[in-house]
Amino acid sequence: MLLGCIGDDFTGSSDLANTLAKQGMRVVQYTGVPQQRAGADVEAGVVALKSRSIDPREAVKQSLQALDWLREQGCKQFFFKYCSTFDSTAEGNIGPVAEALARELHADRVIVCPAFPGTGRSVYQGHLFVNDRLLNECGMENHPLTPMTDADLRRWLAPQTSLNVGHVGAADVLAGAAAITAALTREHDSGASLIVVDALQDKDLMEIGEAAADLLLVTGGSGVALGLPANFRRRAMLAETSAGWRGQSGGCAALCGSCSSATRAQIQHHQQQQQPCYEIPVEDVISGKVSEADISDWVQRQWREQPDSIPLVYSSADPQAVARIQSEYGREASAAALENLFSRVAVALVAAGTNRLLVAGGETSGAVVEGLALTDLEIGPEIDPGVPALRAGEALVVALKSGNFGSEDFFTKAAAVLAGDR
Repeated sequence: MLLGCIGDDFTGSSDLANTLAKQGMRVVQYTGVPQQRAGADVEAGVVALKSRSIDPREAVKQSLQALDWLREQGCKQFFFKYCSTFDSTAEGNIGPVAEALARELHADRVIVCPAFPGTGRSVYQGHLFVNDRLLNECGMENHPLTPMTDADLRRWLAPQTSLNVGHVGAADVLAGAAAITAALTREHDSGASLIVVDALQDKDLMEIGEAAADLLLVTGGSGVALGLPANFRRRAMLAETSAGWRGQSGGCAALCGSCSSATRAQIQHHQQQQQPCYEIPVEDVISGKVSEADISDWVQRQWREQPDSIPLVYSSADPQAVARIQSEYGREASAAALENLFSRVAVALVAAGTNRLLVAGGETSGAVVEGLALTDLEIGPEIDPGVPALRAGEALVVALKSGNFGSEDFFTKAAAVLAGDR
């Protein structure tokens, strides 16, 4: 294994695995820290954790365990993947994990770059933009778990770490890899260890990747990983063949726990296409009025009535409704209730013969993956930027979508890709 990656959630890890696979690496995504060695043909291993919103100390512990396993596989470079919207509270977890990994690896200059131009995320003058909006004006300020109220990554990151935070601006990035390398050295010499790097376009990410060729640790969204495989290719360390994708026929269902505006628009589009949709009120989950058996029965009934339909089960309220629910039941209690239900629903659906499963939302995806005890995921073709098809078993394929990702017709498109029809 050449590149060892640690992701702080399951959808983000799939996004990263997708990026590396598109650049020609043989990639396997692991659920949690594996208990066995990786296959000899794996060039990039992505250890997917569910550590984005947990206690920072536990996130550090899990991340260091993942690092230990990746080092045992012989990795030459390491990557810490977090969301391209830099989801994290003032207490962590991005800063504490990045610092712990840097100290363990003795990495003295670490890139911090959540940019992903393919999905509208760019970093300019240290500020994170989503399309033409600052991060804290794009809806992320209403995130139920990690509300982002400041777009200045330097200011947001600094309280999370004891390491100094530096910055490489757009002028250096646009000048190319050599200028980026020199700027990283300049920032290091000034006392910075975690260095925010601007990026506006994919070309910038390729230049940043080249500048990172000799760095032990890189952190960011999946975008900044775009340029890393080329470094191994230049050194003739990559195989040039990859396994083909095989689609999966059978029933397809969608589970949505994300409250992002993108996911809500996708649900609305699905409804407009006369696809069956089942809304789960959080109150009914907490009170026990709805069960996984009820939902599984409903999904199977839709297939009997419309064999080619994509039944969608969702709990994706608008920010005002989310705030009301959290106020009444508590943020952690309401989130845990939904995650547990979606996990049980996924298990019930697969037991009933579901072959294609679409999941929207990072926390929801994590709950589903854990509930199904998925371990090694084979990376397939890209459905939408940042979202690959995944083979999870001999008769099960899945798509794990970050809440903010995907076009309005994502669910029908994903179902077709998982079936091998696109």
